[in-house]
Amino acid sequence: MLPIDFLDRIKIQFPTDFDRFVQSIDQVPAISLRINPRKFGLPIAAEQVSWCETGIFLNERPSYTLDPIFHSGSYYVQEASSMFVEQAFRQMEHDSNRIVLDLSAAPGGKSTHLLSLLNSSDLLVANEVIRSRVSVLNENIRKWGHQNVVVCNNDPADFSHLEGLFDVILVDAPCSGEGLFRRDASAIQQWSVDNTNLCATRQRRILADIWPSLKNGGYLIYSTCTFNPAENEENLKWLAENNEVESVSIPLQENWGVQEMEIDGLFGYRFLPHKIKGEGFFLTLIRKKNGSNSYSISKKIKSRLEKMPKQFAEIRNWLTTENSDFFAKSEFLIAFPEDKIPVLNALSEQLRVISFGLPVAQFKKNDLLPEHTFALSVDRNPAIFESVELNLRDALLFQKKEEIRIDSSTKGWMLVNFQGVPLGFVKNLGNRANNYFPKEWRIRMALPELPDPWYFTARHTK
Repeated sequence: MLPIDFLDRIKIQFPTDFDRFVQSIDQVPAISLRINPRKFGLPIAAEQVSWCETGIFLNERPSYTLDPIFHSGSYYVQEASSMFVEQAFRQMEHDSNRIVLDLSAAPGGKSTHLLSLLNSSDLLVANEVIRSRVSVLNENIRKWGHQNVVVCNNDPADFSHLEGLFDVILVDAPCSGEGLFRRDASAIQQWSVDNTNLCATRQRRILADIWPSLKNGGYLIYSTCTFNPAENEENLKWLAENNEVESVSIPLQENWGVQEMEIDGLFGYRFLPHKIKGEGFFLTLIRKKNGSNSYSISKKIKSRLEKMPKQFAEIRNWLTTENSDFFAKSEFLIAFPEDKIPVLNALSEQLRVISFGLPVAQFKKNDLLPEHTFALSVDRNPAIFESVELNLRDALLFQKKEEIRIDSSTKGWMLVNFQGVPLGFVKNLGNRANNYFPKEWRIRMALPELPDPWYFTARHTK
């Protein structure tokens, strides 16, 4: 049952579409996901999400747990409307050497999307305010396989000291969740007028806190999953009244069904469930027209990074990138873009940095043990380790961290693949193979009779 106060407002907002809107809330939500283009090809028979080059719809929900390449970051299960961030990103004038902040990043849908849109010369800072949500964010970032990323755990106010640092800030603001009503019954139960007002106030505080860290000429993407004007267009007007901004329009295709709003020269984009194949969503793109042109990184900042021991210089050949530097952290060697080290040092001075770059290997005395995250890296040199293809059951047994037999005469470290996608490392001893899949990421369910993964059909029929 939808709240009466919510229905009363919707009837005022969308008087001619009210009945269709309400009926759409009872419909089954669409199933969508976004492919990692550096790991997996777009299935030829899949229906594409119109506003996202790597987004597709599925006809039915598969068991993602029973798909080995899901656990290896080949795709991310994401609601289709939120993929519209891609269209906002494509309107930005500068396209290299950017520092981008995803402020409320967990569980990682928009951050992994941004990593696919960014160039290797860019840096993503993926932040999550709530400490308990940071681990899932970090896991999804690691699986996506990029090294030009920093994960941190900070309140929006902590970024105000980094004045003018960011070229782009994405604020996917915590909201009243009206756009999730047909997907999440708890969102209906938690809804109240008081809560929507509280959300609108909190969103303004977040915007005020984060605004100084956006450089002059930088872009703010502001989004919510609600229909509430107080959290959407009214917050946009408030931001424009208190700052010098330019509202950037986003070209639309008529068949998308996305609704453009323009109020006093300010553009907003609304996704209504009876007009699009997706959930409720709002997005606006703003360009800052005042403030600092750039953040000045002090040369007095002492680096906390420990250089890699010289005896491990061979590891530079493990990656295909030429601009990576390597650092030792505890017993791990981590790759990170060399030209972004001053930025990392500045972030580490001001923020609670959880992780950075790509863990490539663990070192013990003079031995190098390849890390699981290196197996999943999009920058991994395929010539370094031999690989072996597994069938579906063996691939899942590997991800359950159970013993598997390797059909290879090669002994030592080997990559195991499924459908050509790397899953992780084993150490083949001949009569058996030691399984190095991370214990904390292992599949815990018992394996049933296994259906073919969804892409077996989608790849070959049209």
